[in-house]
Amino acid sequence: MRKVTLLGATGSIGTSTLTVLREHPEDFRVVGLAAGRAGEKIIGLGAEFPDAAIAVAEESPSFRRDLRAAGHRGQVFMGDDAAEHLTRHVDADIRVAAIRGTGGLASSFAAAEMGGRVLLANKEALVSAGRLFMKAARDNGTEVLPLDSEHSAIWQCIGSYGRSEIEKITITASGGPFREWSREEIAVARPKDALRHPVWSMGEKISVDSASLANKALEVIEAMHLFHIQWEALDVLVHPQAAVHGMVEFIDGSVIAHMGVSDMRQPIQHMLFYPDKRPSPLKRLDLAKMGRLEFFEPDTARFPILEIGMEVARRGGKYPALFNAANECAVELFLAERIGFMDMAEIIRSAMNQKVSGEFTNLDEVREIHELARRCCTEFMRSRSAEPI
Repeated sequence: MRKVTLLGATGSIGTSTLTVLREHPEDFRVVGLAAGRAGEKIIGLGAEFPDAAIAVAEESPSFRRDLRAAGHRGQVFMGDDAAEHLTRHVDADIRVAAIRGTGGLASSFAAAEMGGRVLLANKEALVSAGRLFMKAARDNGTEVLPLDSEHSAIWQCIGSYGRSEIEKITITASGGPFREWSREEIAVARPKDALRHPVWSMGEKISVDSASLANKALEVIEAMHLFHIQWEALDVLVHPQAAVHGMVEFIDGSVIAHMGVSDMRQPIQHMLFYPDKRPSPLKRLDLAKMGRLEFFEPDTARFPILEIGMEVARRGGKYPALFNAANECAVELFLAERIGFMDMAEIIRSAMNQKVSGEFTNLDEVREIHELARRCCTEFMRSRSAEPI
């Protein structure tokens, strides 16, 4: 039986992971759970897994008492560093790093440094500090497996083939809720429109990223580190049916595509049991019912953040971290309805005009770049408020 810690236990990935773990109680034991808020969800999980360590980023005087009242007996960590402390102090075979955003950086790095296997859903670990993260994993003998549906698909397509045999990797995108909208319609889109994803049910941040195709730029940068491949060999195609999750073209011209239903439980189960396959209760892909598979080049005039992100992938260095942080800030402003949907690209462009050189040597430097991006967002908003009406 393998011991599992789950960082981001109450998020969408964490919830799906727990569903899979519950289906296989004879194979896995939950020994640690981390969440952001000290609310009912994590207290309920404390009752379900009474011996597991619990970590919450929120400082709550009543949290320990509420957990104990629910029957929890394990360790409790609270505060900004709680998830990192849990990761470093709880022995586990598998660590699922699914805390979203820059808040998950420290705990994801801790997981990379602890050995064993890391199932990675935190994009920032690779986008902002991919070289550092992969080096930490190599230095500590940690196996890193991707939980993103696209990267899991590509992982399975590559199989035992070597990097020298790969010519191109294609990441697919459903196109999001604005796939058929005009640029003018997209420009006046509201947050509620961006959150209506046609295929996946996700959190607000990733839903907006999917609507803008920023998530595909982030996934390209992730793939560069996961598969040791240059940006020129990575491609993005819009695939509305979302049946093909990734494709790999080899040097002999053959292409292997991974297909499946759009359900995160499939890649999660695959990586939990990797390299084995186990039966799953998920519904099966019905291609005859689907009827057709379509693929389109993305329209960067309507989705300019993807084009910016591909340029960032080409630049490399510290620019992916700057891009990621600026996008994070832009999404926050859009969700707060302080800017329009297309303004997000303008904020990111303004941040990309900053001159940053070299590679990161530690996480503090990554945090400095994130602060720079925040200042760029502030300056952008200040300049807009100063514009004449």
